[in-house]
Amino acid sequence: MNTIRILKAAAAIATVVVATTFTTSASANPFFFLDQIFQGPQMQAPDEQAMPGIDEPTQAPARFRRALVDIRTHEAPGTIIIDTPNTYLYLVLGNGKAIRYGIGVGREGFTWSGTQAISRKAEWPDWTPPAEMIARQPYLPRHVAGGPGNPLGARAMYLGNTIYRIHGTNDPSTIGGRVSSGCIRLTNEDVIDLYSRVNIGTKVVVLPVHARTAAY
Repeated sequence: MNTIRILKAAAAIATVVVATTFTTSASANPFFFLDQIFQGPQMQAPDEQAMPGIDEPTQAPARFRRALVDIRTHEAPGTIIIDTPNTYLYLVLGNGKAIRYGIGVGREGFTWSGTQAISRKAEWPDWTPPAEMIARQPYLPRHVAGGPGNPLGARAMYLGNTIYRIHGTNDPSTIGGRVSSGCIRLTNEDVIDLYSRVNIGTKVVVLPVHARTAAY
């Protein structure tokens, strides 16, 4: 009889300990058990930024909204200038004016600079991750058809023979960030606007991350 009572008391104490542990962990992190279950890698977007969920995305900060601005440049009208340090893209109009767009750029170790030209344009492009990205993230899908859920967004402009693109994004909150593997991203609204203004062959000047861009 005493043995049974001891076993019941031990069971009651264990229940209290488990409940207390659960309460403490859950209070610190309401997704405690989800975190324990989903410890594997998350699906990533083409530039290795997490793909957006089903909720409405956060909007880009106000300072990255499309605007007509003054510019001092020797580049010809129609040229695209990627201001990597300040995360802006300029479309030169001439007469000291440009359209400025907010962008997301490459994260540390993935920025690049130089001059390219738009070699291809695509509406609602498919996404096929390049081999370099698959090597880093083998769990990525090998192909995603174009559409509203595609991480390349509404439009893509391919740069020369490189793996880099100017493309849209379904996550405007990443505009202004250093988030990609070298691609330049705009909001879907802005990439549609830019796409309509440029042609295949358009010159694209990508400034280095430490460039002095006071003229823009």
